[in-house]
Order: sequence, then structure tokens, then C-alpha cells
Amino acid sequence: MYLYVNGEIVHESEAAISPFDHGYLYGLGVFETFRTYSGHPFLLTNHLARLKRGLKELNIEETIHEQKIREILNSLLEKNQLQDAYCRLNVSAGPEEIGLRTTPYKNETMIIFQKELPPLVPLREKEGVFLQLRRNTPETTERLKSHHYLNNIAAKRELGPSHDLEGIFLSKEDYICEGITSNIFWVKNRELYTPSVETGLLNGITRQFVLALAQNLKIPVHVGLFEKEKVLEADEIFFTNSVQEIMPVSKVESLYFPGQKGKYVGMFHHQYKKYVTHLLSIEELNEGESL
Repeated sequence: MYLYVNGEIVHESEAAISPFDHGYLYGLGVFETFRTYSGHPFLLTNHLARLKRGLKELNIEETIHEQKIREILNSLLEKNQLQDAYCRLNVSAGPEEIGLRTTPYKNETMIIFQKELPPLVPLREKEGVFLQLRRNTPETTERLKSHHYLNNIAAKRELGPSHDLEGIFLSKEDYICEGITSNIFWVKNRELYTPSVETGLLNGITRQFVLALAQNLKIPVHVGLFEKEKVLEADEIFFTNSVQEIMPVSKVESLYFPGQKGKYVGMFHHQYKKYVTHLLSIEELNEGESL
């Protein structure tokens, strides 16, 4: 595969960064993962906005322009001979002298990865497993999609390698938080529930999109602090992320749920797929888009 690295498209065997990059030395970097559908980078505007907020928090100056990113993505898709691709846009602080720095970073390292996606199985079911490991607290006031991933990795080790399982983090206060690589939703009495960012979750772009869809569909939404019993009492449960889309849950602990047969899971999946080849931002839903 070919990658974009600081202005150049290079083969993966030739890609390199400086050992003095503070993204490597101190974890100062953020990234976004998203998909292209028939060459279209779904919700790219929102992914870039979150990336920029993270860079500002890390004191990394950026010169990211959406049109330029789209041009790079198109060039990579052509070079890699792909249309439907997994994409990861990674920006780190760049090379500096060893030592903690307080002044802004002005020489960031940007890498864009792509890889071929396996055929997507629509509404592939997952089993939810409550983790013993608690979700750690964010390094700043809001969780960044950053290089600090040990909590997620440790959770995945606890869960095991199965792709049919997704771990469910609780916060240290025992509130439902999120999945290892996903956000969690559930439906009870025709109303949608999801944890608040106050629990320390990553505010996923797909999470935000599903909330916007619910608003347009006039489905009542509750965002707050919930104990795990609320999930176990649900009528339907599903996970979301930008690569696997909407993942219905068929079982949590010893309880079974409708999974892919769920009415609301099917509804959200249907609406989701209507937009993947042309929507660049969630805000477009409220700018003349009709459901």
C-alpha cells in the first residue's frame, strides 16, 4: 500500500518518521479513522473539525485544509486502486529536541494511511461484555482521539481476540461509558439512550450522526449518566463507529436481544446508508437534506 507522508506519496516500505518526533517520544498526536464509499470520504468535515480541536489542545499548529485533504485522498485511492477504503489521518507534534515543550509545535508530521476493507457484512451482530477494567479519565477536559491508547489495548487484552465480542467500559463511578472502539446506544420504550461525554467517552463522529438522525426522525433521545442495569433492561442495543457503522447487539451477559432484527437498528442502518456516498458533514442534514 501507498501512504501520504509530509507532502509525498510513498510506498509503505519507504515510509519513515524522525525518532525525535514528539508524537513518538511523548504521545503528542491525534488521528481520525473514517471510510470512503465509492471514493467519497463520509463525514470528512466533522472528522477534520475534531482533529483540529485535538491539535489545538495539544498546542500543535496546523495548516489542514479540507480541499487539500480530499485531493490527497483521491490521489491515494487512485495509487492504491481502491474506492471503498479504510483511512487514517494521523498528525503528530513533529521532531523537536528531547524534553517537555511548552511553546507551540510548528513542524507537525502528517501521515494518511489507507487499506482495503474486507466486504462489509451489514448489521453484523456483536455480543457485549462488561469489562472489569474501568475507563480511564481523559488527559484534558475532553477525551481526544489521541496516541494514548493503552487503556483500550488493555481492555482488548481482557476481552480477547474475537471479532464477535465488544467490551463495554464503565467509568470509575460505575456509569456506562463506551465500547473499546465504539460508542453504545440502546432503545427502551421507543426512546433512544446513550451515555454523556461526562463519563469520559470519545465523542464519536458516528455517535453524533446517529443523534442527528434521531432528531430528524423525531425519536426522543436521553443523553446522561446510566448504570449498567439500564442497558440490561433495553429493548435493543447497538454499537457505532466510523468503520463498522452500526453493530447490533444480540447478547449481553446472559440476556439476549433482537440484534439485527431490531426495529430501530434496522431504521438507523437504513438511514445511515442513504448518506454515505455524498454527505461531508452532519450539519448538512439540517440544510435541506430530507430523510
